[in-house]
Amino acid sequence: MTWEYALYAVVGLVVGIIIGAAAMRFGNRKLRQQQALQYELEQKKAELETWREELVGHFAQSAELLDKMAQDYRQLYQHMAKSSSTLLPELSAETNPFRHRLSESEAGNDQAPVQMPRDYSDGASGLLRSDSRHRD
Repeated sequence: MTWEYALYAVVGLVVGIIIGAAAMRFGNRKLRQQQALQYELEQKKAELETWREELVGHFAQSAELLDKMAQDYRQLYQHMAKSSSTLLPELSAETNPFRHRLSESEAGNDQAPVQMPRDYSDGASGLLRSDSRHRD
């Protein structure tokens, strides 16, 4: 009977080796796929970070160029306003295309005052108007 136990032990060992080999083969493939996906994910993250840095640099440079362009425009406008009043003194203020001369504070300010339209009226209107004609 001892040789039967030894035979069962050998068969169990062979079956265990076969199951272990199959698990390693299929498990290893999944592990390799996971590692490949992890590597690809890290590459994409690095590309995204590089792209973001380039985008920030692009917008920083664009902001500088727009600021310089605004300064140059103000200088040009002031020059034209001064020249038009000096070279063409006979033009009235209404006919001078550069009649709105920028003050020194406006010329040095990035945010020139702008008259923005309001989205409401001065008085009550519609249902909220306190008019004697609408009262019962």
